[in-house]
Amino acid sequence: MDRLLRLTFAKLIRRGSLRVTTASGQVFRFGDGGAPAVAVRFTRTTTQWAVLLDPELRLGEAFMNGTFVIEDGSIADFLRLVGEAAAVSCPLPWVQPLVLLRFLLRKLAQWNRRTTSRRNVAHHYDLDSRLYALFLDSDRQYSCAYFEAPDASLDDAQLAKKRHIAAKLRLAPGQRVLDIGSGWGGLGLYLAELCGAMVTGLTLSTEQLAVAQARARDKDLADTVRFRLQDYRDVAETFDRIVSVGMFEHVGVKFYDAFFRACAGALGPDGVMLLHAIGRSEGPAYTNPWIAKYIFPGGYIPALSEVLPAIERAGLLVTDIEILRLHYAETLKAWRERFLAHRDDAMRLYDGRFVRMWEFYLAASEMAFREQNMMVFQIQLTKRQGVVPITRDYMAREEQRLRLAERGARTPLRLAGE
Repeated sequence: MDRLLRLTFAKLIRRGSLRVTTASGQVFRFGDGGAPAVAVRFTRTTTQWAVLLDPELRLGEAFMNGTFVIEDGSIADFLRLVGEAAAVSCPLPWVQPLVLLRFLLRKLAQWNRRTTSRRNVAHHYDLDSRLYALFLDSDRQYSCAYFEAPDASLDDAQLAKKRHIAAKLRLAPGQRVLDIGSGWGGLGLYLAELCGAMVTGLTLSTEQLAVAQARARDKDLADTVRFRLQDYRDVAETFDRIVSVGMFEHVGVKFYDAFFRACAGALGPDGVMLLHAIGRSEGPAYTNPWIAKYIFPGGYIPALSEVLPAIERAGLLVTDIEILRLHYAETLKAWRERFLAHRDDAMRLYDGRFVRMWEFYLAASEMAFREQNMMVFQIQLTKRQGVVPITRDYMAREEQRLRLAERGARTPLRLAGE
């Protein structure tokens, strides 16, 4: 058993420094001796077997359960070492049948009908709202930030993300905006306050709905920003603009046609839509089984090759695509560091196993963007040519206008340190 473990890690780890202590007490060392330096320990032989046979699922479970222990470094450091290995994209031979099976069953795992979608959303987003306050920015933006400078704070980067999206929407005062997946309301409130839009936000989370509605009342925007507990498939109105940030990952590949048909039906003839979502750069795949079981049931991160055909079939035109590469890695790093700084507070809300689960989720997600094939795409869509300018200069001009407007906002916007 220990010999197989040694051979496996020897195949995986070429760089850095990894010390592995087995359940029987044997110690193995791997890598070239460089950074990062990580030491791990298995406490049970059964855990070693489980991780060897199904690493995608069982490694996270072992860390959660305390049977895979980090003795030096962090779980993020360990995942970075593993993430650099070619075997991540070319799994160990005995794992290949499991990989194939998961790919073949992926559509079944994402069968996100209305009732299933609401249950899946509740699993993640209806947790104690104090948990998210531990690591998100002051506006509770739970999606990829936009780092305009390497030293930008999380709050500033999330504000820049809202500004960047608003610029692509080309909003005029009084226009009606549909926000699909409105979260805790931050983007909708920004579009109403800074752009004069009339916003309708959709969510399937009762916890998020309550917070968003309260925020709208507190900002005296309840008449211009209205949040509803509603599925995207049930929208009957027409809007001038549609925006969706961090929600498309919950649609499921089987329902892409339904999603874009619904958007096309809700978008006016001169309308503009902006879709901001996580994507993968290496073609269709399946959801990591640990993420699907513990974090985002029913979720799936698509390749652009899966998204664009559905857009075309819905009769929508792609007018701009932007790929944000390491922005989400930096966002997740900030979230992870904030979460770990408030570990004791998280322990008071839940328990040690939950806290380790959340740490693994944030670390694994960061390394997927930093070392593997994950990115974020922003796709701008219209129904006809000529709705948006033929060059991208207007985006920078609009962002500058919004920067000035933010300084004189009716309700001052919180920035980092305020």
